[in-house]
Amino acid sequence: MRILGLETSCDETGVAIYDSEQGLLGDALYSQVDMHARYGGVIPELASRDHIRKTLPMIRQLMDEKSIPVSSIDGIAYTSGPGLIGALLVGAALGRSLAMAWNVPAVGVHHMEGHLLAPMLEEDPPQFPFVALLVSGGHTQLVAVQGIGQYTLLGESLDDAAGEAFDKVAKMLGLAYPGGPRVAALAQKGQAGRFKFPRPMTNRPGLDFSFSGLKTYVRNTLESLADAPGGLTEQDRADVALAFEEAVVLTLVIKCRRALEHTGMKSLIIAGGVSANIRLRAGLQKMVESQRSKLFYAKPRFCTDNGAMIAYAGCQRLMAGQREGLAIRARARWPMSTLSPLSAFNRLVDPASGLSVPVNADQQAGSIHNARAE
Repeated sequence: MRILGLETSCDETGVAIYDSEQGLLGDALYSQVDMHARYGGVIPELASRDHIRKTLPMIRQLMDEKSIPVSSIDGIAYTSGPGLIGALLVGAALGRSLAMAWNVPAVGVHHMEGHLLAPMLEEDPPQFPFVALLVSGGHTQLVAVQGIGQYTLLGESLDDAAGEAFDKVAKMLGLAYPGGPRVAALAQKGQAGRFKFPRPMTNRPGLDFSFSGLKTYVRNTLESLADAPGGLTEQDRADVALAFEEAVVLTLVIKCRRALEHTGMKSLIIAGGVSANIRLRAGLQKMVESQRSKLFYAKPRFCTDNGAMIAYAGCQRLMAGQREGLAIRARARWPMSTLSPLSAFNRLVDPASGLSVPVNADQQAGSIHNARAE
């Protein structure tokens, strides 16, 4: 089954084409970072307008470059939520309209499910079950995953997400948007051990997170340094960045270890924009080795928002028989706990793995014919 995937949930326009037998055939990504940087963060109205300008031309360009005819597309997947409602509506309206025009089924994909499944695009994908750490600008969650759509929330941030904390600390340090990569780059120049910031909620049981107190601790430290003789120096800023990054990373590592111990699972995946952080990957790798477990993550370009993860997730759900009606739906908030497992659709699902299984040409033709008839 060959699926066109569209991602327009925030400030990046992603398109991709995924084939259930051949894998990822091509993808393209346009980032709005330069446009939003002048405002210090994402402006929703500008994001929506830019998606309108970029998405359809990117689809045309990708299909032309890869010599993929419209007639070979068997379905369309688009991000239906959560995210910025205006941006989501652009992708949902375009995806649903193309599906109608091309007479193929469509499905709305949960943005965080897309991130969670992004490591499946790699040559050595994880096998179910596993623990997933979803860590981005808007989410920090630990999830026990038995299969696609079979998710149990183990813990989440009670306030700021880890990525959001990175962005806010970046502003305190005078760094430009997006803050996460810039804090990590500044931390490379830091002196280890000069500051030790708190590891929030690691001194109590449970798997929830909280980063607002850490953010306040950073602000107080910077104000204290600014009031000292000589003021805030560049080395001060680097040392604070390093101490902050170390605190976030160690907090995440401690909680992930607890999640593995709590569930008894031996595989951990990390997904979302913050999963590209080198220090986080190194810390988690060391931890899983001590636990005789295994760590999985996607390529850096598939850690941030992208169309490939949406095309993959949508392919699995379309192959399982899930279909959208004619209504165009976008949801700013959408709990993952409300998602249905693939087994609920009773079509082309391997009950042992929870994945849609590859189908032969006759099966695929029959499935697509039935879907189009619906």
